[in-house]
Amino acid sequence: MKINKVKSWWKYLEKYPRINWKLSVIWLLILSCVAFLFNLGSIGLVDKTEPMFVEAARQMSVTGDWITPYWNGETRFDKPPLVYWLMAIAFKIVGVNEWAARLPSALAAIALVVLGFYTLRYFGFSRPAMVRSLPFHPKDAEGKPHPQPLPVHGEGSKSREAQGEENDRQSSEAEKIHNPERELWISAWIGAAILALNPAWIAWGRTGVSDMLLASNISMALLTFFIAYAIEDTPLPVRGGGVGGGVFPQRSSIWYIAFYVFVALAVLAKGPVGAVLPGLIIGAFLLYLGKFREVVREMRLVRGVLITIAIAIPWFVLVTLANGKAYIDTFFGYHNVQRFTSVVSSHRGPWYFYIPVVLVGFAPWSIYLPVAIARLRFWQREKWQQSPRSTQLGLFALFWFIGVFGFFSIAVTKLPSYVLPLMPACAIMVTLFWSELMSERESRGAEDKKNKKNIGLFVTAIFNIVFLLVLAAGTFFSPKLIGYDPAVPQMRQALSQTGLPTLSGIVWLVTAIASVFLVLRKQQWRWLWSTNLAGFMAFMIFVAPPAALLLDRERQLPLREISVLINQVRQPEEDLILIGFIRPSMTFYTRQTVNYIKTSDEAISYIEKTAATKPTHLILTKPDNLKPNFLKRYQYQQLGSSGAYKLLRISKKVKS
Repeated sequence: MKINKVKSWWKYLEKYPRINWKLSVIWLLILSCVAFLFNLGSIGLVDKTEPMFVEAARQMSVTGDWITPYWNGETRFDKPPLVYWLMAIAFKIVGVNEWAARLPSALAAIALVVLGFYTLRYFGFSRPAMVRSLPFHPKDAEGKPHPQPLPVHGEGSKSREAQGEENDRQSSEAEKIHNPERELWISAWIGAAILALNPAWIAWGRTGVSDMLLASNISMALLTFFIAYAIEDTPLPVRGGGVGGGVFPQRSSIWYIAFYVFVALAVLAKGPVGAVLPGLIIGAFLLYLGKFREVVREMRLVRGVLITIAIAIPWFVLVTLANGKAYIDTFFGYHNVQRFTSVVSSHRGPWYFYIPVVLVGFAPWSIYLPVAIARLRFWQREKWQQSPRSTQLGLFALFWFIGVFGFFSIAVTKLPSYVLPLMPACAIMVTLFWSELMSERESRGAEDKKNKKNIGLFVTAIFNIVFLLVLAAGTFFSPKLIGYDPAVPQMRQALSQTGLPTLSGIVWLVTAIASVFLVLRKQQWRWLWSTNLAGFMAFMIFVAPPAALLLDRERQLPLREISVLINQVRQPEEDLILIGFIRPSMTFYTRQTVNYIKTSDEAISYIEKTAATKPTHLILTKPDNLKPNFLKRYQYQQLGSSGAYKLLRISKKVKS
């Protein structure tokens, strides 16, 4: 009965394909709001990295120097200018605030989700040779089958009536075996959710740094390449109307041009890695399929390189002319070559560093990643070589994943954000795994009961349940598990009082129980993804926003309150010194240069050297960071305090 209802629902949607698109737009809007836009600017800038980017962008909008980035009175050559440009433009439009600072990252994350939906809608096939082996007909833009040519009487062919019956028989048989139209919609809907709702994509999509711009542009470059690659091998009627409706450009060259544009933007987001990674991934993919020369000719590489150079290179030329060797040594030498070949800023890690990063960053979907990779049967090279290009998205995602994971595993400096560009590849592979299960169950109906248990899926589902239970327990007991941070000494007590640990534990416990219920009913295994989705959305709506507000209140709000006080009491030419810690957000919120000094002894030396020109200094510190002899040397006044921080005014006069 349920199967018949679902089939009737699908037939209704297939009869009116525009409804699918309207529902899809609503679905994408919901995902975008929940994951990236809801409460985007409700918390302050998070130390340490985010305020550096935001302040550099603010300086750019104030000074009008769009070539050389500055932070805290010094040049900032860490990253190229794309993130600064976009933030500065947002500041000009909506004002200087946290929402505008994070908007470029959020829009980049959303753009990838939308393009991922589009790609899966037309190429989200779960099987390598499905398009070639199944007797379905391409459809036009209205979702109706293209008329097929009929043989002429008198040439030993069937009559029109007989041919029509044969076509109906083949169409019915195709429905029993597989319905590609349904699978593509399922792939697009599930895929958009998995692309948007994973911790890594959400975290960096809501943070004002360059990582999301790099990851999104690399990912969109790879997706536009695949679309162009697949269209080149797609029959003309499909290229005009898509499989089941929609519109493709008739020429793949448009998508190849988009690929080169996104590569250029990736280079402007974070440097040469924006071009190196797509090149490695695409090259390995084409060599595996034996199509390297063929596709490189299609891509018109010389034209593409010129497009990329025209977009990306001018700024590098201008900033080098303005700053000379200092820029080359800092950006290319230190932040690119040294980060790959040696440890920078103590960010080292073992060879397996990124395994737990992917496990946590792509949770809860990462549990199904091994079985999703295994189902691709990538070792069957001949089968993949013979399959249509349009069915090779899963294999392409695997090369995408391996390329990013392998590249940054080889690099000596390691940071969790480095593997952000592989998250969409993970999402695509897991999506194709689930869409196959969903579409197979739809098409097979009762025959599915006769199948043997899918041991891989069953074992993975058990791991998923265990993971959810661990997550429920971990969040429930989180006040006891979190470490002590002197910057937020009351965090444990504050977290317990909110009730958020209990609420979070309930969300994940209910999700685990729902998953157990589905596992016990084999016919419902295909819906296991839905429990993860429901649990994650509930967490994002009911737990994550108040948790973020709590962390902001305990950790960042005291610094903003002190910043307001500093702006009220600061005297002309009086400088601000932070002793024992670095909080870049102070530079942004006070709108002035801050002297970050490591120790009390260094602070004493600085005060003595500037005594002739600066009679007083504002000191922001924590009590533990000051040695007893420091305050004995000077007259001082405590101007205020907030959280663990105290603001003092120090006089140069030494006590007698």
